[in-house]
Amino acid sequence: MRREIFTEEHEAFRDMARAFIAKEITPHWSQWEQDKMVSRDAWLAAGRAGLLGIHVEEKYGGGGNRDYRFYVIFNEELARAGANGPGFTVHNDMIGPYLDRLCTPDQKERWLPGYCSGELVAAIAMSEPGAGSDLQGVRSTAVRSGKSYVLNGQKTFISNGQLADLVIVVARTDPAAGHRGISLLVVERGMAGFERGRNLDKVGMHAQDTSELFFNDVQVPAENLLGEEGGGFVALMQNLPRERITIGVTALAGAEKVFEDTLEYCKQRQAFGQPIGKFQHSKFVLAEIATELAVARSFTDRAITEHCAGRLSTEEASMVKWWNTELCNRVADRCVQLHGGYGYMREYSVARAWADSRAQSIYGGSTEIMKEIIGRSLGL
Repeated sequence: MRREIFTEEHEAFRDMARAFIAKEITPHWSQWEQDKMVSRDAWLAAGRAGLLGIHVEEKYGGGGNRDYRFYVIFNEELARAGANGPGFTVHNDMIGPYLDRLCTPDQKERWLPGYCSGELVAAIAMSEPGAGSDLQGVRSTAVRSGKSYVLNGQKTFISNGQLADLVIVVARTDPAAGHRGISLLVVERGMAGFERGRNLDKVGMHAQDTSELFFNDVQVPAENLLGEEGGGFVALMQNLPRERITIGVTALAGAEKVFEDTLEYCKQRQAFGQPIGKFQHSKFVLAEIATELAVARSFTDRAITEHCAGRLSTEEASMVKWWNTELCNRVADRCVQLHGGYGYMREYSVARAWADSRAQSIYGGSTEIMKEIIGRSLGL
């Protein structure tokens, strides 16, 4: 059933995205999980299908003037397929707004065609070993020297870290200026002193490359400064609400799919002479999940509408992110329990969803940080 926030054009796009995932992602998923990496062929296929840079001007190879709801649809379909390996969401929803808002005309000519075609995979490097949600604790430095910045530092938990050709690095260009001394620099594959560490061994999300990155006296040309020097922290604060609502959108779609699969399992699985869904406890658990998902869906679709209209506040985006990621964790956990022993087997989608979803309440700002932001909005 079509949701009210979508038009027929959006739903036609959903059909295309679903077909793309079925053809280009699902058949290769098992191999990618073993490789701990998604093939670059998948990125190029996504570019050919018009699924990267959906809103970018057509002259750069993008989809033209398409709104955020097209990204919502693609992310929902990826989540429903359990396809969290391809870092398309990072590339599209987290990097795209920075390039869109901050790139100079020359930078757009250099980077956007490859960004849209899938030839240039993008990442953003914020987190450090000693600075996660606290972006003001960033220690990486970029010192201006002639026509370049000399970049030094270490980043960790970087999605797309192994595959990335463009990395937006958060660094201090003026250590004495506090948050006003933070800038964004675009580091490109092949720059001397830019090294990738290990592909991190995570509990879930095995097909997504997540890496440590090292910058040792990297000479970053001044023309790779993204936005104004010292404007990095403001840019981060402007773009984080988009990142957070996107994480919430993805979490809710994943939770809905896990519930659908579990409901069907409970109708089919027999115990003591009847489907396990007939037992009062199972029935009540499923009723609770269905209700929680319905409430979250209403709130999330309203937030999507507000974001498209440019009215979604930072605290509302934080609410979506907090509520939906924690809900997804609860739903996945209860659905594993309803599956019994089979729920702990990775051949069952519920087990993979349980392991893969856990990180959502941590990355993009932890649940605790979301509550802090919401609390401050209340004047506390």
